[in-house]
Amino acid sequence: MKRTLTTQINKEIGKEVTLFGWIHKLRKMGGISFLVLRDRNGLAQAVIDGGEENDKLKELTTETVVKITGKVVKEERAPHGAELHDCKIEIISPVKEDISIAINKKEMNVNIDTLLDNRPITLRNPKQRAIFEVQSAITDEFRKFLEKRDFTEINTPKIVSSGLETGGAEMFTIDYFKKKAYLSQSPQMYKQIMVGVYERVFETAYIYRAEKHNTSRHINEYVSLDLEMGFIDSYEEIMDLEAEFLGGLLKKLEENYSEEFGMLSSEIPVIKKGIPRMKLSEAQEILEKEYGEKCVGEPDLEPKHEKQICEYTAKQLGSEFVFITHYPSKKRPFYTMDDPKIPKETLSFDLLFRGLEITTGGQRIHLYEEYLEKMKSRGMNTKDFEDYLSVFKYGMPPHGGLAIGLERITARLLNLDNIREASLFPRDINRLRP
Repeated sequence: MKRTLTTQINKEIGKEVTLFGWIHKLRKMGGISFLVLRDRNGLAQAVIDGGEENDKLKELTTETVVKITGKVVKEERAPHGAELHDCKIEIISPVKEDISIAINKKEMNVNIDTLLDNRPITLRNPKQRAIFEVQSAITDEFRKFLEKRDFTEINTPKIVSSGLETGGAEMFTIDYFKKKAYLSQSPQMYKQIMVGVYERVFETAYIYRAEKHNTSRHINEYVSLDLEMGFIDSYEEIMDLEAEFLGGLLKKLEENYSEEFGMLSSEIPVIKKGIPRMKLSEAQEILEKEYGEKCVGEPDLEPKHEKQICEYTAKQLGSEFVFITHYPSKKRPFYTMDDPKIPKETLSFDLLFRGLEITTGGQRIHLYEEYLEKMKSRGMNTKDFEDYLSVFKYGMPPHGGLAIGLERITARLLNLDNIREASLFPRDINRLRP
């Protein structure tokens, strides 16, 4: 039997259709019942008028899975301007116990722990569903944007023998056939290796950080949208590329996801004249002048400083996004290229958006001798990185890349209070289920 989706019924006025889904709401008024059905696309209303079909609803509750066949009638007050009459109902899967959370309401009014502890059922709430519809669109646009620019998608190992960014610290250790191994904290090594193969590569995958944070901005397993690009003239090309991606993404969201943003009471940002850029030192001078923060010379921005500089750029520069560049060499991983003009600073950047860093990127070292010199200056043992360093013995182009935290950009776009709300099944210092 042909299935019709809820969002399509307004195109079937006068015809008999069949819908499958969950009972989202059920209102019984004497001999008439109004049933709102939910499927993957949305909601549709069915009117059950007396008789045997109405009797079937006596013992049913919300979330029961049903099949409904009926005639589509125009009704402006119903979802999509139409509803089903003369309905026949088939019960596919009944609910076995009461649902303790009102997931069919706009606001469930539960705390974050209750929301996450009951994730298998709370994800059915329309507002929660909207979060991950937007998140799916972000990933989809990232992939399409890069494929149009001749990037090749890759999939790199998530079980590794060592880490690049911290040399083993803040990594999850696992028992790998009686050997010590780790969960990958970044695909950086493999991205750079693959620049030597395809020149332009990207990946969307989970990475793992064993940071013992318990904040609204950290989780220990998250999706990273990574890219690496060869034959660049400057690290600014990477920022240009991200700005172009974000412009296209925001346009797509405006065209297709305004309803979801409305449900979550969030506005889609607009990039009017590009994304402003400033050095870390310049940002710190602004923070001292405008906010009285004594942070000039610090190696990074504190969370409150990120919020303040975003507030400043929104008011003074008309942008909710801002690139902060030239972080100190001692603050950035060893593979980050130092600025030849200012050796203690790097050709690197963070992208801040609505008070939070959502991207880290920059230009990488591409000459073997420079790696040896950099690692020696840091007291690093090059033998620990032989696989990584080997590729630079055989000719690598100037290259750079970035990593966007998917949950972070989702949370900021939708103004979510906690990054965990932007993860289907978050993993943090206290949470390992469901």
